[in-house]
Amino acid sequence: MRALCWHGEEDVRVEEVPDPEIANPHDAIVEITATAICGSDLHLYDGYVPSMREGDIVGHEPMGEVVAVGEDVDTLEEGDRVVVPFTISCGSCWFCEQDMYSLCDNSNPNAEMARKVMGQSPAGLFGYSHMLGGYAGAQAEYLRVPFADVGPITVDSDLPDEQVLLLSDVFPTGYMAAENAEIDEDDTVAVWGCGPVGQFAIQSAWLFDAGRVIAIDRVPERLAMAREHGDAETIHFEEADVYDRLLAMTGGRGPDRCIDAVGTEAHGTGLMGLTDKAKQQVNLEADRPHVLRQAIKCCRKGGTLSVPGVYVGHADNVPVGPLMNKGLTVNTGQTHVQRYLEPLLAKIEDGEIDPSFVVTHREPLEKGPEMYETFRDKEDGCIKVVLDP
Repeated sequence: MRALCWHGEEDVRVEEVPDPEIANPHDAIVEITATAICGSDLHLYDGYVPSMREGDIVGHEPMGEVVAVGEDVDTLEEGDRVVVPFTISCGSCWFCEQDMYSLCDNSNPNAEMARKVMGQSPAGLFGYSHMLGGYAGAQAEYLRVPFADVGPITVDSDLPDEQVLLLSDVFPTGYMAAENAEIDEDDTVAVWGCGPVGQFAIQSAWLFDAGRVIAIDRVPERLAMAREHGDAETIHFEEADVYDRLLAMTGGRGPDRCIDAVGTEAHGTGLMGLTDKAKQQVNLEADRPHVLRQAIKCCRKGGTLSVPGVYVGHADNVPVGPLMNKGLTVNTGQTHVQRYLEPLLAKIEDGEIDPSFVVTHREPLEKGPEMYETFRDKEDGCIKVVLDP
């Protein structure tokens, strides 16, 4: 089959690789009909995620048709149309039983590698390093899906792929970010980052009865989308001081809830931003925590900070003192996608939301390498890329 393979920093290639096969009776094989490039894939592309190996198949936002099932798979049949979540979860460990699917105890065969870095291992993920399982990714013609009874959700309606594809990651991620923000009615919610996750965090904040949503970015197309589709007020962080502007907009109190939808490759400003980038380049820190610092400083006393943005290691100069003294609550984590699939699919089918609004580019798999560069460099108005294998 054809697949998009990682060969190092800024080097992904479409190559011929062996077709996946049933390796466990709980597996299914899915023929991919649509697969997306995620903002967190750019951390692989830019070389910031450890334990990648040359030739690894990337991608973790797929949907398609089931073409084979293992003998112990009970919920899927050949011909089913499914969306596959990026988290791989067994469904039977203590964490899965608590609906914390991204913390599954059994789906990462390289758990010891993750424990050495994190203290404990999260779930395995599709196409996202050997520390998180070494699973082949989904930017390919076919995908092996472990624990197939637990992951994929069947789509019985005739909704087009682009309306349901983003259930695989960014729509549930934005929704969980808003849920983790603990939004009360009429709260002011500030969202850093207007990429796809940020856009869905904005949409979801309204679903939790926010009173105001303020979106922060520097890319004109993203800010315009936040205003047009998310009814958000916006701040261009290169044209205004975010801290001063947010305090002015909230009568000096600060936003009630802050969402960091950026993560490790934040574009900081000033000397601290330059220092972070230099430290990251020479491996003195793994993450650039500019947004995390700013959200801590900006959030009102007693507020909540939600962090869906991906961080991969350690970061310097995080203001722990303000975090503690302001009495902030922090909620983080990879998304427990399986928890949200049914309720969010229902919202799509009921017409409450159409996630396809974020898709700006639709291209064949062969253009994957070009689209990684376009997406990373935010060229051509690119906000979300869907590939057709």
